[in-house]
Amino acid sequence: MQYRTLGRTGIKVSPYALGALMFATSVGNPDPGDSARVIHKALDAGINLIDTADAYGDSEEVVGRALKGRRDDVVLATKVGRPTGEDPNHQGASRRWIMTAVENSLRRLRTDHIDLYQLQRPDPTTDIEETLSAFSDLIHAGKVRAIGTSTMPASDIVHAQWVADRRGLHRFHTEQPPYSLLNRGIEREVLPVAQRHGMGTLVWGPLGQGLLTGRVRRGGRNELRRAGFFEHLNDERRLDTVERFISLAEEAGLPLTHLAMAFATAHPGVTSAIVGPRTMSHLDDLLAGVDVALSGDVLDRIDEIVPPGTDVGTLDQAYVPPALQRAGLRRRPTGERAAA
Repeated sequence: MQYRTLGRTGIKVSPYALGALMFATSVGNPDPGDSARVIHKALDAGINLIDTADAYGDSEEVVGRALKGRRDDVVLATKVGRPTGEDPNHQGASRRWIMTAVENSLRRLRTDHIDLYQLQRPDPTTDIEETLSAFSDLIHAGKVRAIGTSTMPASDIVHAQWVADRRGLHRFHTEQPPYSLLNRGIEREVLPVAQRHGMGTLVWGPLGQGLLTGRVRRGGRNELRRAGFFEHLNDERRLDTVERFISLAEEAGLPLTHLAMAFATAHPGVTSAIVGPRTMSHLDDLLAGVDVALSGDVLDRIDEIVPPGTDVGTLDQAYVPPALQRAGLRRRPTGERAAA
């Protein structure tokens, strides 16, 4: 395992990170003991970064129990920001919630510190200075070692860096955006901005939330597709593109998963790609491809299928800024339009 430095933190992490969403008993593996065995095997194989979140059901508890006796060997990351209940204040990036949420995460993870504490989604209702101030205090208190964001637009990343510099606060050390053969939009601005500011980048969804495993095919009767679990699994454009990548992987003599993971970790701006195995067999398949490196010819073919900086369809769970969600932010009042 060739380790990489996480931005300018000095922390060394593996090119694969272990995502813990599938260890939540409500959405993934219902057997915490089996999840613990998957975690231990990943650690034994050299993966040293585990990423979870307070909104992932009981994932933090499963991870905390599994790390008993091995905590010091792990770069432990978790996130705050997504709703964890019905209370409107049990979400977001306010100081009030961050200070409460971190104590809950520390308790569930059975640790006295978090190596990387991340804001899971931007919170347009909270001043970024408020958020950075709370995170900075957690660093000063020794409860958090480094801080990061997830799915933050490039302009917001730059603004947060500026606020941290002007206000003497700790700046975000990492960003966690979606990135895969199908979703390359971050190559246009997010990755260059992160590199410019010395931020580490942990990309999620390198297997396209299941589409790049080879188990979801055009015209196939896949359980996830029938259940409508993810809308993007029924996106015909994405399915057509997957078929082209399946052919390319066969020509390159690689499983599709290995092609996808090797691509995700090849970009110089990517520190680590988060994998989310639910079972031991899923992990075994991914570990078998950890040393795969793609040739220039294969990377050129990938660029022909999905050009750099572009996305094929929309990935579920991707962040959508308010300006795209709310029509009122894009349209002048009727009176003003008529006057113009």
